[in-house]
Amino acid sequence: MIELDANLPAELVPLSWLIGVWEGTGVVNYEVGEETRNYEFGQRLSFSHDGLPHLNYTSYTWLLDPSIGSGQAMESQPLATETGYWRLSRAATEGDPGPGLLRGVGAQPFTTARAVETLRNASDGFDIEVSILHPGGVSELYVGQVKGPRIDLATDAVMRSVTSKEHTASTRIYGLVENHLLWAWDIAALGQELATHASGRLARLE
Repeated sequence: MIELDANLPAELVPLSWLIGVWEGTGVVNYEVGEETRNYEFGQRLSFSHDGLPHLNYTSYTWLLDPSIGSGQAMESQPLATETGYWRLSRAATEGDPGPGLLRGVGAQPFTTARAVETLRNASDGFDIEVSILHPGGVSELYVGQVKGPRIDLATDAVMRSVTSKEHTASTRIYGLVENHLLWAWDIAALGQELATHASGRLARLE
């Protein structure tokens, strides 16, 4: 059972089942040329909010040593990190803050459940936007929808620095299944078409 924070912005209720810290394991399976890269990893993922109508997101992963039967984490071998923001997709209003540090003018929009319901899409879900930043010079902007305990995302844009590795597109799926957060991530990178890349199963930490 999910208990809602009394300070949770109304816009975040459709995403509220994500809030918390999740930990578990996953697997990478991705073909690069004639080579298949396959290994297991541990992951700690966090969704939180700061009173604004977006979720703060962080993910930290580390390699697991296949030679250890218990799957003990090798904290000395970090794998990857990413950070970002998740929010319902809607047009900004004068009541929203920004750009920069400019405060909103007038009433804040979508502060009630009734107002948020007006954002529901034709598929009976809510359109969302997700920005994810990778430290290797890649920034992904996803668009998609949340519909109950399932989220489907596809990149609308991938921005890369001149020093980053090639990464042109991604899709991600998240779902709440038997109180576990399951996810799958496909990527188009390193000269490959969009294909299966990684997946994981995480449990919420109390």
